[in-house]
Amino acid sequence: MAKRRITQETFDAVVKENIEEFDMEGSEALKEAIEQFESQGVDLSFIVKAVPKVCSEENSEDQTHEVLQALESLRNAVASSSASVLEDLRVFTQQCSLGFAQRYLAAQKEAYPTILACCRRAGEEKEALSVALAALSALTDGQPDLLDVEGQEFLIGALTAHQTDPALTCLCVRIVRHFSLKHENNRQGLVKAGVLPLLTRSITRHIEHPEVVKEACVALRVMTFDDDVRVPFGQAHEHARMIVVEQNGLKVIVEAAKAHSGNASLLSELCATLSRLAVRNEFCQDIVDLGGLNFMITLLADNLDCQELVKQVLSALKAIAGNDDVKDAVVNAGGGEFIIMAMNRHMSNAQVCEQGCAALCVLALRKPNNCKVIMECGGALAALQAMKNHPAEVNVQKQSCMLLRNLVARSRDFTQPILEMGAEALISQALTAHRDCDDVGRAALRDLGCQVELRELWTGKKGSLSH
Repeated sequence: MAKRRITQETFDAVVKENIEEFDMEGSEALKEAIEQFESQGVDLSFIVKAVPKVCSEENSEDQTHEVLQALESLRNAVASSSASVLEDLRVFTQQCSLGFAQRYLAAQKEAYPTILACCRRAGEEKEALSVALAALSALTDGQPDLLDVEGQEFLIGALTAHQTDPALTCLCVRIVRHFSLKHENNRQGLVKAGVLPLLTRSITRHIEHPEVVKEACVALRVMTFDDDVRVPFGQAHEHARMIVVEQNGLKVIVEAAKAHSGNASLLSELCATLSRLAVRNEFCQDIVDLGGLNFMITLLADNLDCQELVKQVLSALKAIAGNDDVKDAVVNAGGGEFIIMAMNRHMSNAQVCEQGCAALCVLALRKPNNCKVIMECGGALAALQAMKNHPAEVNVQKQSCMLLRNLVARSRDFTQPILEMGAEALISQALTAHRDCDDVGRAALRDLGCQVELRELWTGKKGSLSH
């Protein structure tokens, strides 16, 4: 059930009442108001949880939040063409950076048109434009609905006009990402306006600037998301195809990775983006042909201690192994062994275990020779250890069950060794603890030759019982 929402004014009124009517100190009044609303099931994530500040010494009754004071000061400076505009923009940016509630409140008070006007007013003055874009970036973080036609035109124009400037490019690309996350219509509008070539060119043009490469890489990845619950069918697959086919995106990403082989944070983002682009059989093979597979295997071998990078490399290997020929290439390059080593190294991390089991599961699918390698390297034992270590993590349990099933589906000789490792008890525990494991768990038990209890399900039709 959705939580109740209140306005900032309602919250502030209760804080004020606590101070004036019950003689509470500001901090006490604030704490009391928060507890009161939370006990009533009110969502306070949109509320600035602070005591409003006095706006002027002349009128102590005139109180508002600091982000709104900064916004008002900025508007006054813009209206009077004051030299303080840039400083006011910086203060506003700092306030918006404090949290989503501050950004939301500013947006409710029509901050977006004011900031966009400052961006337009900056023109070719790079310092002014940089400060204004930083404010726009801070305001739009988590608020993609703010984008309008005017804002889209400005953003595409600014990216085009300043594509040789790495700092301005980075800011513009970050704003593109903010507007695209969880907003399918914005994504489609920006793609139609030509944002994809601007993003890929940003990477190639500024390949020596890791911050630009990272921002553009993440923005490209967001274009392939299907994360807007308001839209039943998005263009995620089509956008991925456009990035690869029309913008040569795979080569752009692989070359960027090779150029920054020592930057673990950036490499994590590049691998995550490759995962999102490997949506077709031929794209998976293209990544191998571009040297992406050998690069990722080397990356995994050299960075086994870097947890986040390991997780993203495992995800990328899983994605490209959707191609049957690539499955063999991954195993022949030693990928199976390194995946298992990574799992054992980070056995306490549920996400690494999940991605490791998922990658091995794909490599084992319809590939008896790959199953043999995985078994010899201790893959089944690692999966079962992951199940033991993370009994509450449903995705770890599911991926492990699917891996175990794939290992024995065409290689019955592995059944007894896996059972002797304690597989039946662990799978049964997963079935008891997680409803979502029902299908994969029972399938794994069945293929392992264990007794499986079939449950009758009532379908709602007379005389229809299904097993």
